[in-house]
Amino acid sequence: MNRPKLILIDLDGTLVDSVPDLAYCVDEMMKQIDRPDHGETEVRNWVGNGVERLVRRALIGKLDGEPTDKDFDRAYPIFLELYDRHNGEKSRLYPGVREGIDYLKTTGIHLGCVTNKAEQFTVPLLKALGIYDDFEIVISGDTLPKKKPDPLPLLHAAKHFGIQPSEALMLGDSISDVKAARAAGFSIFCMSYGYNHGVDIREAEPDAVMDSMTEISGLLPN
Repeated sequence: MNRPKLILIDLDGTLVDSVPDLAYCVDEMMKQIDRPDHGETEVRNWVGNGVERLVRRALIGKLDGEPTDKDFDRAYPIFLELYDRHNGEKSRLYPGVREGIDYLKTTGIHLGCVTNKAEQFTVPLLKALGIYDDFEIVISGDTLPKKKPDPLPLLHAAKHFGIQPSEALMLGDSISDVKAARAAGFSIFCMSYGYNHGVDIREAEPDAVMDSMTEISGLLPN
C-alpha cells in the first residue's frame, strides 16, 4: 500500500462506543410498548447497520429476521424520539481515538467520516464528542442513495477530493466496512474492538487490525 491521500473513518464502533445510549433507548422503547427490555450486552451484538435495523432486531430479539410492520411502525418513532434526546449522553470516544486523530491531522492526509448513522444523529454526536471539526467531509447513512456495504459513500468521498480509490484508506470495525472498502478499491484497516456481531473482524481479512487508533502511525508507509 502506498501512503494514502485520504482516510475515511467509520463512526460507531470505530471512533465512538455509542452502545450505552443506544441500549438505553432500545430498552426504554421496549418498556413503552410493554415488552421486556434486553440490556446493554444483548444490544451490543445488534448494533452496526443503522438504527432502523437495530429497532427491528430489538423487536424480534435476534440478529436476523423481521418484526411485523405493525410492531415496527409503532416502535420506531418511539426510538427516534428517545435517541434524539439522549444521543451523546453516555457515548464516549474509544481510548486512543483522540490521539490517533491528532496524529493524522499532522500528516496532511485528508480526513473524512463515513457512517450508516442518519445525519440527524451523526452530526450532534460528532459535535458532542468534540471531533466534528476534525473531518473535512462527513457522509451519513442518508446523505446518498446507498450506504455501506455499498461502495458509493467511499467513492463519493474520493471524487470529492479528486483522489483515486487506490490512494485511499478506510478505517472501520465491521464486515460492512470491509465489503465497502473492497468494492470501492480502498485499502482497509479495522479495529479489533467495535461492532461486528460477535465475530472476530480478522475473519473478514482486512489489510491490518489495530487494537488502538494510535497504532496507525506505525502502519502508514512513509
